[in-house]
Amino acid sequence: MKLLIQTRKSMRNMMLLCICAGIIISSLYMRDSVITVSTARVDEEFAPIVKAIFDTRNRAIMEQDTSLLDTMYDKGRRNGLWAYEHELKKMKYLHRWSEKQGIRFTKINANTMVKWVKKKDEGYTINLVTSTEYQYSYENDVEKNNLFRIGTYHSMDIRKLDETWVITREWYTDPFADSLQLDMEKSAEFKEYIQAQPSRDFADMGERRNNAVAYADAYCGAAGDEESGYSYNKKYKNYNPLGGDCANFASQILHEGGKFRKNGTWNYDGDGSKAWVNAQAFKNYMLYSGRASKIAYGSYEKVYKQAYQLLPGDFVAYEKNGKVTHISVVTGVDAKGYALVNCHNTDRYRVPWDLGWSNKGIKFWLVRVHF
Repeated sequence: MKLLIQTRKSMRNMMLLCICAGIIISSLYMRDSVITVSTARVDEEFAPIVKAIFDTRNRAIMEQDTSLLDTMYDKGRRNGLWAYEHELKKMKYLHRWSEKQGIRFTKINANTMVKWVKKKDEGYTINLVTSTEYQYSYENDVEKNNLFRIGTYHSMDIRKLDETWVITREWYTDPFADSLQLDMEKSAEFKEYIQAQPSRDFADMGERRNNAVAYADAYCGAAGDEESGYSYNKKYKNYNPLGGDCANFASQILHEGGKFRKNGTWNYDGDGSKAWVNAQAFKNYMLYSGRASKIAYGSYEKVYKQAYQLLPGDFVAYEKNGKVTHISVVTGVDAKGYALVNCHNTDRYRVPWDLGWSNKGIKFWLVRVHF
């Protein structure tokens, strides 16, 4: 789901939606007041500026340097203040999650790809895609490096303030915006259990599971790499503008990679059936058809130990307010055997299965797929 960078409640969401809509409408109907920057100038001038902004912000997040983060935003403007407050909240969430996990972030690096730049007032609006790689190690196993990537799509306004580029507005598909309230009550218990787990080996995994993982890695979009082209499979419609592409991607993984056959209920022919594209319907179809079975269901506290039963090619369904709203497919494990997932909206590559899904009300379906 596309989310606005904010920390207030529904009023702010609506106001920012209106702001973003206004920007789009203005660009369509008032072209004489919005000057598009040439491709050459984007490459030569703005790409380094954007990379510097993301590098600085990632360093601030990794080091929990709130003073550095503070310098990056024009907080005298409402949208700049909201963008800053959200990043501050996200920083705190990531480090609370790392404490629960017993890990330490060692590097955060973003590969930014500027799509276009337009002059706006005294600054610029920049449209870009970024693939951010997070590297981490466990506190009791520092020699082993682990990594995951998250892909995001940004619209960012910047201007110079005291000869420094600052962010005055930012909108992007944030993977954490729905779940920034991590309950740390049992953090020590979780950490002790996670750190005690051994690594897991899938060398003898079946061909269909291996092929499913290969497909998931090849088409994880902005979370991918240069080799994958940061793209989706163009054979299929991108359902992100229609509410989300996660179930569509999971269906592709199982059909294209895992060689599950389509049928009257689960099908894609220019458009996907409900069981193909809807997260709740996908989960129900897989379970009731016998193509999958439940490993566990419940809150994180209830299922985190059973999550070690997940195999590459299985999936996790995320339930909010009694309805499944997201699907991720397991694609591997880290040094402690912790399951990692790929998905669309937002795009993820080998991300710990619970990261970004930490609020108390969220329940997890851990599902074994029968290849």
